[in-house]
This record gives sequence, C-alpha cells and structure tokens, in this order.
Amino acid sequence: MLLRRINQGNKSKRGFTLAELLVVVAIIAILVAVSIPIFTGKLEEARKNTDLANERAAKAAAVADYMLEGEPDSYEKFYDAENGTMVELTDADKLEGYNQVKRSESKDRNTSVIIVLISSSTDSDDNLRVTVQWHDLKRELG
Repeated sequence: MLLRRINQGNKSKRGFTLAELLVVVAIIAILVAVSIPIFTGKLEEARKNTDLANERAAKAAAVADYMLEGEPDSYEKFYDAENGTMVELTDADKLEGYNQVKRSESKDRNTSVIIVLISSSTDSDDNLRVTVQWHDLKRELG
C-alpha cells in the first residue's frame, strides 16, 4: 500500500515535454534574432555620438588654447582626446587614434584624430572660424 502511494505520487509530478521545451527555445531564438539588429544599430549610434562629443570638446579646447596663445594669425593643432588638450602637429606620433566611426579616409576605427583650424573672420564682428577635420594617423600630413 505504501509502495502504491509512492508510485502514484511520482506519476503526478510531471516535467515539461520535449515539444514544450522546443517551443520555448524557438521563442528565445526569435527574440535574439530580432534584438541583434536593434542592438547593433544602437551601438553604431553611440559611436557616432562619441565622435560628435569629441569634435565639440576639440573645438572648446582649441578656442581656449587659441586665446591663451594670444590669438595668433593661424592656428592648426591636433586634439588629444585622452588628455583633453591641444597638441602641435609635429607631435602626431605621440597620439593614438580615437575615432569610433570608420571614416572615408581610414577603413578602421581608432586610427584617426581631430585637427582643429582656427582663423579670424574678415567681417566686422571679429568672429572666429573654427574648423574640425579628421586626420588618419597612417597618412602623412599634406
């Protein structure tokens, strides 16, 4: 009698069937397949935003450096994103690339840096013209 009761208790405890487990695995696979392109798009958007933030920071650092130098006639320097400072063009070998988006001139990420050019405008407002360009460290300055 006790043995019969134990056997009946075991029969009432049932697990998932193979079909139910396959359905769950299929649903998870579909969710992963849908989420990967979304995640990849968000990752690329974050990379673009990082480059834009570096461009804005480069402009701010360049204008501050330009003013500290006494507003020279021509100003052209690299932006060192790691330190947030401006670096002379002759010191390019000390920089590491920090671009997150592949540029047309470079086919890889982390190979380009920002060059900032500042010139005074000729209008009556004495505005500064600040230009930001990406430069591939693998290419020579021209």
